[in-house]
Amino acid sequence: MVRVSDRRRAPLLGALMLAAFSFNTAESLPIGLLRIMSADLAVPITSIGHLISGYGLTVAVVSLPLAHWTRRVPRRYLLTGVLSMLLVASLIPTLVPAYAVLLPARVATAVAQALFWSLLAPVATGMFPAAARGRVVGLLAVGGTLAMVLGVPVGNWLGRQHGWQVPFRLLGLCALVALVTIGLLLPTSPPAFEPGAYGLTPDGPRFVSTLAAMTLAVTGMFTGFSYLVEVLRTAGHFPDGAVGLLLGVFGLAGFAGVALAGALLDRLPGAVLAGCVLLQAVALLLLSMAVAHRPAAVALLILLGFAATPVFLAAQSRALRVAPGRTELALAANSVAYNVGVALGTACGGVALRVFGARGTFLVGGTLTVLALVMVVAELLWRPGGRRGGGDRSGAAPRPRAVEAARQQTGAGAG
Repeated sequence: MVRVSDRRRAPLLGALMLAAFSFNTAESLPIGLLRIMSADLAVPITSIGHLISGYGLTVAVVSLPLAHWTRRVPRRYLLTGVLSMLLVASLIPTLVPAYAVLLPARVATAVAQALFWSLLAPVATGMFPAAARGRVVGLLAVGGTLAMVLGVPVGNWLGRQHGWQVPFRLLGLCALVALVTIGLLLPTSPPAFEPGAYGLTPDGPRFVSTLAAMTLAVTGMFTGFSYLVEVLRTAGHFPDGAVGLLLGVFGLAGFAGVALAGALLDRLPGAVLAGCVLLQAVALLLLSMAVAHRPAAVALLILLGFAATPVFLAAQSRALRVAPGRTELALAANSVAYNVGVALGTACGGVALRVFGARGTFLVGGTLTVLALVMVVAELLWRPGGRRGGGDRSGAAPRPRAVEAARQQTGAGAG
């Protein structure tokens, strides 16, 4: 196993955070440019919307197969490869502005992102001691969350001022910076021998329970969130200008939640996930009753952004800890579970809106989140054979056989 020197860690972590920001911005950028892109490309707005929905579906379908097929390829090669795909797929549609070019470019970006998210955390956490894994994952999540707080709003402004091609070109520039940094500084080593390749305390049942609880929590969140703009206008009677401001505040609250959760994950990994899901349930259920009362609705939306945004981060950190096999496969499964939750939540939100009305989206979403909370708490309280199986208090872990073999061959420790 090849160690990453201390002087390389900071720039590499910064490059990985920039890559996370770039991919998350790429996924959501068309949201703020719907009308601009529709008019310039002469296609209906719904066709631009397909660039977003199709993106998420592609990520969900290809994540696990790609992680499995590439598990023996050194991470340096894979990361530079996916960033090259992002670079090319961001620039080509701006040079040949046609929907027939943009659509396959989006598919290529989604495929690259699917593989990227399975690689990101194992590579980043492998550069640092095992006891710092939660903080490292939290920093990566900060980079990703900045996409909604900074990337998409700035992209929307640039698109309105200079055309949609400009934010896509800047996205390509970000990918290029991350690509060059990682290509120059990240060592090449066999993936199975890297420190972040295995969970700290492998536990298959806890891993499955974590994925199931996160899927249910994300479903509950998007049941209420997918039609938030419509609910705020009809049930809350918020004007259009206020709705846009509220979404910005929601994003800032999410950024704060991710920053705090990342700081606590190493000490309280299970409690952070349970706390986030609990506060999400409270916010959704109270919104179903108080959305018409503007001050209460604003406060609860802030609480919802603060609690719901770190759920994926907390589940990812938990999956890294209890992954029963290779962590890239575990994180690919985590990504699939999240995207399934988004799709199910959007569908449930549409049904709830038709059947129960605007408030019903929050009520159904809150109920699903309560069920997720029950699963999280049950998993934390479960003691197989009278012991704590999740490794919540342990900073060390048994070394997997592959890492032990590498240690014996190289004379280096696995952590």
